[in-house]
Amino acid sequence: MAPDTPLTDSRKDGLSAELAALKARNRQLEKINAALIERVESSSPSPSAPYAAFEHAVLLADQVRERTDTLHRTLDELGALNRRLTAAKAASEAANHSKTRFLAAISHDLLQPLNAARLFASALEEQLARLALDDPTPAELVARLGRSLADVESLLGTLVDISRLDAGVLTADVATFPVRELLDVLAEEYRQLGAARGLELHYVASHLSVESDLQLLARVIRNFLSNALRHVPDGSTRGRVLLGCRRRGDWLEITVADNGPGIAEHQREVVFQEFRRLAPRQDNEQRGLGLGLAIVKRITGLLEHPLSLASTPGRGAAFAVRVPIRQPANVMGPAADAPSPGQPCASPLAQPLLDTVIWVVEDDREVCAGMQSLLEGWGASVHCADTAEVLLQQALAAPPEVLIVDHQLGDGQPDGLAQAQRLRKRWPDLPVVVISADHSAPLKARARALGFGFLLKPVKPLRLRQLLLHCR
Repeated sequence: MAPDTPLTDSRKDGLSAELAALKARNRQLEKINAALIERVESSSPSPSAPYAAFEHAVLLADQVRERTDTLHRTLDELGALNRRLTAAKAASEAANHSKTRFLAAISHDLLQPLNAARLFASALEEQLARLALDDPTPAELVARLGRSLADVESLLGTLVDISRLDAGVLTADVATFPVRELLDVLAEEYRQLGAARGLELHYVASHLSVESDLQLLARVIRNFLSNALRHVPDGSTRGRVLLGCRRRGDWLEITVADNGPGIAEHQREVVFQEFRRLAPRQDNEQRGLGLGLAIVKRITGLLEHPLSLASTPGRGAAFAVRVPIRQPANVMGPAADAPSPGQPCASPLAQPLLDTVIWVVEDDREVCAGMQSLLEGWGASVHCADTAEVLLQQALAAPPEVLIVDHQLGDGQPDGLAQAQRLRKRWPDLPVVVISADHSAPLKARARALGFGFLLKPVKPLRLRQLLLHCR
């Protein structure tokens, strides 16, 4: 092999230039390659290479499948939960239906004998008053009997009311009526109760008409009055209670105020809670469950009537409810010769229904006898039977001037409203008073649409007398 030929300087310069050109070309190619890679990667959904994009797509597919499976499991669980909720709802509705039937039964079956007892006690009290015995003991015993029956009625009424509210079956039968139709009777009733304990009740009446449920509003005012009489002081300081009305724009504010111990500010919300009672009186005569004001709050909420309480400890308390004022309607109200506002009703010694022929349709013999004793004490001529058919068959010479009918009669018999309508066909102008333990709004509305008076059991004698006087 021939020996290597030495490089000349010119040759070295040429090679250096060629090497520099190759390096420059390499750098240019690297730039082009980098640009191409960047363009390819920028067109891929993944910031990595195309293969990485494929891996990313596979991972997404796995995640979608996993989440789909989770969704299916969740839907299955929701379906099972919905089936359980449907079954629980059906069971709850069945329980409520059973509770409603129980309430209907307790309203009639328990209040029926209590109704008879109240009628007998009222009749006996008025007969003793007419006899004017020298010995006051019988009258005192009968008065105590009446108060005890009133306590039982109040307790049963409270339990029935709270059960109806809890079951959601208590609905309002809203109508327009003169407020005196309600308050006159309550004022007289609680004036007598207060007088028995040496307490004074002052009544400020109103001739306005209001829109409300008469029975539910009566329940509210009765609770106010009962609490007031229960807490006003005895002894050296004479207890006073005020039942009054005051117009507040489009509302009539009905207030019951007393000069009792009052209610401290921190107790003013507590007293409207269930099973909460104010401080007991010294004589231990409180017979309550602590539900009265709780029922008041729920009833006023149902009626959408604003409720308020104002009190000064040591000076007394004032409970008030506002009722919307409405134009008078053709509803049964006080007669033209009714007592003027704030004045007592007719004395029980009087016979305001002298010679009035009254027919009574009632299938309970004890209630019928009690009603007959009470009405005859008022001077009426009373004829009782368990159906209207029996009264018609008696072919009485004197036609009825007033009909009193129980709504729920014996099995297989038309209800009291149907029997009253039958008698109305023969005597179209016959006044009718329906008595029932059913608090349902549809029944009250049906009776009102037929032009019938309506009373709840146990019957309040003063309220019954007011309706009968209006019928004459």
